[in-house]
Amino acid sequence: MIKTAIIIERADIALGGAERSVFELASQLSLWDVRVTVLAAKGRTQADNIKILCPDTGGKRTSFSGFDKALRNHLIDNHYDIIHSVLPFSFADVYQPRGGSYPEAIIRNAASYQNPVVSWYKMATHYANIRRLALFRAENQLCSDCNRTIVAAVSEYVKRQFKKHYGLSEERIVVVPNGIKPGRKVHPEKAAKLRRQIFIRLGITEAAMPALFLFGANNFRLKGLTNLIKALAPAARSSTARPIYLIVAGAGSSRKYRHLAKKLGVSERIVFLGRLRNIRNALSISDVAVLPSWYDPCSRFILEALAAAKPVITTRYNGAAELFVDKRHGLVIDRCDDVRALADAMCFYADPENAKKAGDAITQDNLAEKISIRRHAEQMVELYERILKKTENRGQKSALRQAQDKEDRM
Repeated sequence: MIKTAIIIERADIALGGAERSVFELASQLSLWDVRVTVLAAKGRTQADNIKILCPDTGGKRTSFSGFDKALRNHLIDNHYDIIHSVLPFSFADVYQPRGGSYPEAIIRNAASYQNPVVSWYKMATHYANIRRLALFRAENQLCSDCNRTIVAAVSEYVKRQFKKHYGLSEERIVVVPNGIKPGRKVHPEKAAKLRRQIFIRLGITEAAMPALFLFGANNFRLKGLTNLIKALAPAARSSTARPIYLIVAGAGSSRKYRHLAKKLGVSERIVFLGRLRNIRNALSISDVAVLPSWYDPCSRFILEALAAAKPVITTRYNGAAELFVDKRHGLVIDRCDDVRALADAMCFYADPENAKKAGDAITQDNLAEKISIRRHAEQMVELYERILKKTENRGQKSALRQAQDKEDRM
């Protein structure tokens, strides 16, 4: 039995993919003889294995330093064999940066504005935010030569980030590709109802034989919705086997994107669904998943699409692109702002034969297993065991004990 603490800021899967991934991992690890306790600063839960350490602090978030102090106090009285954190605490044995490295996130976020002046301003002012500055400094310290924390990157893309921005050595980075839980079922009745609603809003019938492209994200700007709508304009005008329509799912504000669609003459080709409780229902009635992201360490949406045997279109700035074969299971766009390439990709999969061929290849190559949370958990347990064996063989202190000793000397 390996006693493991997984540290996350907020214990709420409604917040996003990173939170959901952590809880799916925690559940799966229990099948590998790992006893997991989730340590969170904030959240509401009745679960015995989730500890909320900063329930009385005001606001939705706790300061990084405040959470650090609460964690250290908890760890004094509670022993864990492995401390696994998704935040950059230097006392962790494993750091799993589900958002990638902070420097890369800053650079790619600035680039997503597609305006040199705005991008420069975003780069220049990013660290004016006290919390972001604290997180960057903590990550920088964690990657220093005197620390032994292992970085568990969710993709090769994230691994390259840490080598590029911090010069982190090869032995301190392990790639454990992201995974998803395949058990969430599609509800046929709800999916069929959703498809009918979409058709009504588009003013079409099944006789139109549409090719439905599904975009799923909450941060519309960062995930490339602007360029996707720009690509839809030439794609919709092209002579394709099926007419192309775009379905947008996510909680982002749609106002400016509706305006752009109207300006480009494609507003009748787009439906904005808002937040969906089960993205798999939407995937089941769509033909292709598309996410021309400016930055994504390893998109859950693309993994969900692959699990549903749907062809995918994304960019090389999405770590999930490493988990499928370009031009076999989907298409990878090299430049996020290459609207022409994106339009061509949509036209390619508007052909039902091309879409079917990719879907069949996804099934034949068993990508569902490759991207499963079971495989992700198995590789994580292997990492835990290597760390414990190395510590035992060398008689090393835990990462937490090293951090405490360092503080005592200061």
